[in-house]
Amino acid sequence: MSAGARLPGTPDPMHRWPGAQGVTLAGDCWGDPTGPLIVLQHGGGQTRHAWKSVGETLGAAGYYAVAFDARGHGDSDWAPDGVYGQDIMVEDLCCVVDALGRRRPVLVGASMGGGTSLVAVGEDRVDATALVLVDIAPQIEPEGVQKIQAFMSQKPEGFDSLEEVAEAIASYQPHRTPPKDLAGLAKNLRLAADGKYRWHWDPRFMTLRREFDKRVERLTDCALALNLPTLLVRGGLSDVLSEDGAQAFLKIAPHSEYVNITGAGHMVAGDRNDVFGHAVIEFLSRTVPVGGPPIKPAHEPHPAHKGPPGDVVDIP
Repeated sequence: MSAGARLPGTPDPMHRWPGAQGVTLAGDCWGDPTGPLIVLQHGGGQTRHAWKSVGETLGAAGYYAVAFDARGHGDSDWAPDGVYGQDIMVEDLCCVVDALGRRRPVLVGASMGGGTSLVAVGEDRVDATALVLVDIAPQIEPEGVQKIQAFMSQKPEGFDSLEEVAEAIASYQPHRTPPKDLAGLAKNLRLAADGKYRWHWDPRFMTLRREFDKRVERLTDCALALNLPTLLVRGGLSDVLSEDGAQAFLKIAPHSEYVNITGAGHMVAGDRNDVFGHAVIEFLSRTVPVGGPPIKPAHEPHPAHKGPPGDVVDIP
């Protein structure tokens, strides 16, 4: 199943890896494969292409950066059973890490991908060297989440033109300068048999139950359990992660570092790629340096009760 044909100009994935339950995951990589491994996970509704500039920056700094499309997104397979909860996303991450030689990775996750990374580390599913959370924490703002859901749910029948797609994006992200060349939208769209342009993701991703109370409890437990170098990056204009939400995370994970990037919204890397890339490399140069062993802080995890995880979808 797919949303339609790939548009001309859509970059082909450099790699394909086996995910959980027979799903194939598409990915790209940058840098020296012998450098410290960094796995980049995008947010709900995004693709691996959101990390291209950051991946190139990390690769040039000596790291081996890998980004992959989450199941149901981009060039990765759609889930046959329509399941897109956090648990299956963590399983996919584990599969990618295994395919990359089971090396200890740095996990960098934005929004949905950050939630996946936090659960993978906090519940001891992935032995990471460091964690970077991008505009995501246990406490997020419902209004911002609803805005994302409204954007992703509009025009289920499809768009008539690329101009119409560009107008929808501009309305959702008014702080960004609209692109002059609409060809760049190709990687985010598919052309259906009826001539309509549809987003690349599986529409079933938007129909699953969302239990935010359970999400907060689970991610809080995971944050309490963190005992590795951690960086929280917030977009100063974000309506999803507020300053209060960021500070709440820092209270339960006090060894974490924090960067607030002014002029960036929820899609931090896309809004201020240069500042974001510099902040991540500065953090990693001290915690997981190229050519040296990773440095872990002398910190024991807080005691945390971990109840049974619920398989709920987590857009942000």
